[in-house]
Amino acid sequence: MDATSTTQQPDVEDNDVTSLDAPHSVAGSALDQTDQTDRIERLRQAAYRIRLNALTMGEVQGQGYIGQALGVADVLAVAYVDQLRHRPEDPHWPERDRFLLSIGHYAIALYAALAEAGIIPVEELETYGSDESRLPMSGMASYTPGMEISGGSLGHGLAVAVGMALGLRHQGNPARVFNLLSDGELDEGSTWEAALQGAHHQLDNLVAIVDVNALQADGPTVGVLRTEPVTEKWQAFGWKALRVDGNDVPALVAAFDELRGHRGSPAVLICDTRIGSGVPLLETREKAHFMRVAEHEWQIAREQLEEGQTQ
Repeated sequence: MDATSTTQQPDVEDNDVTSLDAPHSVAGSALDQTDQTDRIERLRQAAYRIRLNALTMGEVQGQGYIGQALGVADVLAVAYVDQLRHRPEDPHWPERDRFLLSIGHYAIALYAALAEAGIIPVEELETYGSDESRLPMSGMASYTPGMEISGGSLGHGLAVAVGMALGLRHQGNPARVFNLLSDGELDEGSTWEAALQGAHHQLDNLVAIVDVNALQADGPTVGVLRTEPVTEKWQAFGWKALRVDGNDVPALVAAFDELRGHRGSPAVLICDTRIGSGVPLLETREKAHFMRVAEHEWQIAREQLEEGQTQ
């Protein structure tokens, strides 16, 4: 696989939309089944390239939040290649779907997805975290095309997403708002205040995506603050809630498709992911929240990623 390849965008009217223009038909006929198989394979290839992009950036610094980037790659592939309406050449298109990265330190993952989507050049990933780069190690909306909000203190993203979704609805704008947040952000009261507001205003143009990798800076999530049962909590707050294996592309596609048709309340997709997914060397790291990777290990990681792709 060419590490510099990017997703080929479909031909659409006025070239103003990438990914979905309308929901995919439910697979039924042989043709539908073939289309669905092609769709899944296209997304798996995109997830592979997102992981490869993340490894490229990780090697530039020799360390970072690479485990989270590998873990959430399948979610980002489905979102950016299959679900979001956007124009790569016009990141500020008013009717674009907004993807808000609440977890600022996941910027390495989002940059990898933005490159796959054609919003930033793949070559620019080599500048990750460098002086004068548009790709700082924590997400900054003023620096990076496609970065909708700046990251910093955790727990603020959902509140911004609620306000944005409400504003878009008042404007009659058909855009949807997606907010990627971490399971650690469920420790924050501001997250649940925003959840209450989203349900109160019946913001069915809002989808929260929770990355449940069960790890925080201070240790396993269950030991920092027990937040389970997560699905039932969101449901109690008035949200449509689905939970899937966040490294299972067909399951993610089915869940996103179901949420696309949901009306009457905001929705949340809870994704159980594996730190370092796709690279066994990094899946088993004891200190996995912020990884330091030896110089010779980056090539091993790429080889393991490629081996997993061909199995």
